[in-house]
Amino acid sequence: MEKYRHLFEEYLAPFALDGVRFYLGGAKGIDSLALLWLTRETRVHLTVAVPARLADQPADARQAIATAKDAGRLDEVVELGGPLATDGYHARNRWMVDRSEMVIGFPRMGTTAGGTYYTLDYAAKLDKPRMVLPV
Repeated sequence: MEKYRHLFEEYLAPFALDGVRFYLGGAKGIDSLALLWLTRETRVHLTVAVPARLADQPADARQAIATAKDAGRLDEVVELGGPLATDGYHARNRWMVDRSEMVIGFPRMGTTAGGTYYTLDYAAKLDKPRMVLPV
């Protein structure tokens, strides 16, 4: 977690200004780590979007969302009601990009495909600024 804390302090904190909204995918891993850091370290507005239902998310992701909610920091959880398959995850990611002014992606180091790159490519097609931070 320490490694990610430094990453978030350097690259998320400059954008975590009053009145700013962050949309997060509500998944385990980097989504949950970013949600917890934003909950504890900022006053930004937080919206979590899930492809199907919150109950379908992995346990550690649900726990991170519950932590943000219990802290009074979570504005909204959006359940898109889609499938728990690639199409559902892509729809969730498009939903978040469509509402964002900028996209920050944390792809796995050494990869050039997958959901994060799909999301970054979608943002590029919409001419939205992107920051790519491989982890």
